[in-house]
Amino acid sequence: MGAAGRMGKALIEAVCQAEGVNLSAAVVQAGSSLVGADAGELAGVGKLDVRLADKLSDVKDDFDLLIDFTSPETTMSNLDFCAAHGKKIVIGTTGLTENQTQHLAGCAKQTAVMFAPNMSVGVNVCFKVLDLVARTLGDDYDIEVIETHHRHKVDSPSGTALRLGEVVAGALGRDLSECAVYGREGQTGARTQKEIGFETIRAGDVVGDHTVLFATEGERIEITHKASSRMTFAKGAVRAALWLADQPTGQFDMQDVLNLR
Repeated sequence: MGAAGRMGKALIEAVCQAEGVNLSAAVVQAGSSLVGADAGELAGVGKLDVRLADKLSDVKDDFDLLIDFTSPETTMSNLDFCAAHGKKIVIGTTGLTENQTQHLAGCAKQTAVMFAPNMSVGVNVCFKVLDLVARTLGDDYDIEVIETHHRHKVDSPSGTALRLGEVVAGALGRDLSECAVYGREGQTGARTQKEIGFETIRAGDVVGDHTVLFATEGERIEITHKASSRMTFAKGAVRAALWLADQPTGQFDMQDVLNLR
């Protein structure tokens, strides 16, 4: 999905580089002037004889698994389509509401769904490391999550930042919805012992930087991941697709794909 976008083109390239998976369909926005163009030529990887469509229904019989990095509304529509037609789906879309997340879980009873806010292998290793760090340090350290993305990103904080916060909160036995603080301004008073702060930066063409800061009197620990190319997410999504091919139904994430549970 979204084959004409920045992420869509990266996904096409990643599929072409991987073994065991083939690009068999590519979909662009409804009414796009690119309909009928070759997906490979659009992505700069050479002719693939895969013509761009603007409706998922037009390519219903051409694919087994859909990779979707679009918008929450589009993703929900595509998820329903996949559940109804026995197609598996890898979702990298962020900004889903609680109701949409619950709907996703329901669809996973009908088909296999891999949903993760970040497909990067490195970020998912960070999730694992952060659980250990947070449990070891305990409540004596102040925790801040700082994230930077390109100026076009529409949701804030990023899905990855929120997941980082969830991992840390879970390790410490906290409810993120109760302890999260999103930005600070004015006379906010001293920080509380158990709050987890989030700071968001939107600037330029930054693909994605995330830092979790643990600080106490006399020392601090920073765990940082920086993505310099969308290909890291695209390659992770293709790896997830290959793994998901063996799952009949259920909801999974990159921790399952990488065997990090």
